[in-house]
Amino acid sequence: MSVVADPLALDRNGRHWALLAAVGCVVPLLLQLPASLAWPIAAAGAATTALAWRNPLPTAIRVVLTLLVVMAVLGVSGIRFGRDTGCALLAAMLAIKPAETARLRDARSLIGFALFAPFATFLLDEGPLSLVLGLSAATGALAALQRLADFESGDTGFNMPWQHRVRSVLHLLLIGMPLALVTFWLFPRLASPMWGVPDRALARPGLSETMRPSDWVDMMGDDTPTLRVRFFGATPRRDEMYWRHLTLWQFDGEEWTSPRWMRDMAPQELPVFGPRWDYELEVEPTDRRQLPALDLPVQPPSGTRLISDWSLRTTAPLTSLTRWRLQSAMPLQQKGVLAPALRAAALELPAGFNPRTLALARQWRREAGNDDAAIVDRALQWIRHDFAYTLATPPWGRNAVDEFLFDTRAGFCQHFSSSFVVLMRGAGIPARVVTGYAGGYRNPIGGYWIVRRSDAHAWAEVWLPARGWVRVDPTAAVAPERIYDTVADRLPGTGNLLGDFGMPLWNVRDWLRRNWNDLVLGFDATRQSRLFEPLGFGKVSASQLGVVFATCAALALLWMVWLSARGRREPDPVLRAWHRLGLRYRRLGLERVPHEAAGDWVTRVAATRPDLAPDLQELSHRFVNWRYADPRPGTRGTRAASELIRALRRHRPKFRT
Repeated sequence: MSVVADPLALDRNGRHWALLAAVGCVVPLLLQLPASLAWPIAAAGAATTALAWRNPLPTAIRVVLTLLVVMAVLGVSGIRFGRDTGCALLAAMLAIKPAETARLRDARSLIGFALFAPFATFLLDEGPLSLVLGLSAATGALAALQRLADFESGDTGFNMPWQHRVRSVLHLLLIGMPLALVTFWLFPRLASPMWGVPDRALARPGLSETMRPSDWVDMMGDDTPTLRVRFFGATPRRDEMYWRHLTLWQFDGEEWTSPRWMRDMAPQELPVFGPRWDYELEVEPTDRRQLPALDLPVQPPSGTRLISDWSLRTTAPLTSLTRWRLQSAMPLQQKGVLAPALRAAALELPAGFNPRTLALARQWRREAGNDDAAIVDRALQWIRHDFAYTLATPPWGRNAVDEFLFDTRAGFCQHFSSSFVVLMRGAGIPARVVTGYAGGYRNPIGGYWIVRRSDAHAWAEVWLPARGWVRVDPTAAVAPERIYDTVADRLPGTGNLLGDFGMPLWNVRDWLRRNWNDLVLGFDATRQSRLFEPLGFGKVSASQLGVVFATCAALALLWMVWLSARGRREPDPVLRAWHRLGLRYRRLGLERVPHEAAGDWVTRVAATRPDLAPDLQELSHRFVNWRYADPRPGTRGTRAASELIRALRRHRPKFRT
């Protein structure tokens, strides 16, 4: 009894195509997920593919796998559902999809669902790398679908080299590229989106609304840019660049936080400003509402508001790249009296913590009398003489300030600012912690400034009766010879295998990313309305832009039709070689006409050129047998087709001498 092969069964090479296409689609998404999610999903995909390589897994096992991956994703992200959680679930489902991929329908389903992955990647990142990987994934998926279609139709070209198949898909993408570009640049954009996407369940790395000394260690070595700044006119010195993020008032002995009621208060103390700086701020997504700004912003830009501590808070979370035009100035003095509620908040300390620090503060108060500035100077002199800067610090204990000031006397900005503020409050001086970024790095390519996550900093502010809030940076008071983790150790691109070439490459990479942000991500409705200003036109309205778009889109469609007609060719490589053979006889006046049968054409050629008849008759006979005769073993196989194609390509009719 003979066994009939399943015509819809997936062949070995087709399975390889489907799996590689799915992997190519999932990789861009995995690169944007946290490592705690990406690595387990990748491992689950590899294990599932290996177990189901020969036969699909039983339904019960597939159900168990589905439950396990869902529980794993929710276990990492928590019960809160965000767009990163949804993307992780999509990647996890695709990872276990090979467990049931055995037929053509299954392979098409896998590739179809996998195409959602590169699109979902843009919910997490809109960078050029994600675009390149997404386009590559889409190209591979289309090539795999084309290969499955050829296999199902029985076309002998289904095993053509992968380079030829990818080239054909790229040709299709080239046809549609003009219309895509016209749509991106000219389709009227809305000033605000009609819908939104959920926030992330897992926070992005960066400054949060709390501060613990152990939270920033990983960030200190992170070269990822968080701000890019372009100054118009005067530029402050690097030691004057303090990028204010948030002011922290409440301390529980371990963590600094900011009370929510202060976020609704407008600034009460009015500063007397010194020199001003005009600049544009490009902010990477943080998913938070705090907008870092050069200390102090003079006026809040549209979409933000100043709160009581002179920091900026946006009306919507910073979920995408944003640009802000700001003016800031150095405060020389603040007028007014500190409000009683703010004074109480700036003097509050938890009971039962750091007794040695409080005893020292009371002693300094007795010795200094009412001279608050003398106490501040005394603390800075102590730090300059006896303290060191290092990232290698012990864990934060219960009386951490006592341990830092009297035992270790070594730490980084969080230790210095936290301990300084506790010491000042113990002496009766209102003080608070300010978090943000300090300094920056000037990229010589483009001449703009980059503020990285590793520039995260914390400093202190004290209230002095004659001056108001005064910035005090105790970390900067450390003597240079006592700084063990220098700024040079954290220059961008220096901590890798490229050595001296690391920094120039880092500069080029960030310059390219900035231009990508400017040309692509920053292209909004406002910039679109001014697209034709360099050509001498003014601001165009939405209706005018619609007319331009319709005209250009029609031209792009005509281009697609013309290029499709011009680039149309026979998909079967044997037929394509046969047609080209007929075209070679055109210079002899013996070209085969489309309606002419192969035998009739050979007879016509033999009547005029008998010397060409034997070779052409043999090729014609082989082609007719391949095309129309009953299939025999090996007749229409890949090897037989390849030999026929080579023979057809080698034949060259010659002129009569």
